[in-house]
Amino acid sequence: MKLNTRLPKVLRAPYQTELNSSKVLFAQKNLAIAWHHLERAHIIGQAYPFAHTHVHWLMLKFGFAIKSRKEILGQIPRLLVGGVKSFVGVIPVGNTGGANVPPLRPMEIPADLQNILNHR
Repeated sequence: MKLNTRLPKVLRAPYQTELNSSKVLFAQKNLAIAWHHLERAHIIGQAYPFAHTHVHWLMLKFGFAIKSRKEILGQIPRLLVGGVKSFVGVIPVGNTGGANVPPLRPMEIPADLQNILNHR
């Protein structure tokens, strides 16, 4: 049995693009769109423990940066167990990862991301 611990090469560029977009937009104070790109990175990386945990770490940092108690408190348990759930293959597909959605709720994947995920 092969364990998917690291993001496959085909997903690395789209994942990194979303993270880079988030970073640039956050620096420009475009917080809503910066967050949107973190959510997209979460969707791409959620099946892979390291990528999944990394996005939750960035979401936690985002919560601190914007002083959102809800996001901080919501990200701590996700950060602690998200990667474990990925490792054992129990993830809510399409979940955007923020504290504004239940952590186990599957969600519809945007068509462009679904296309990327289909090619993994």
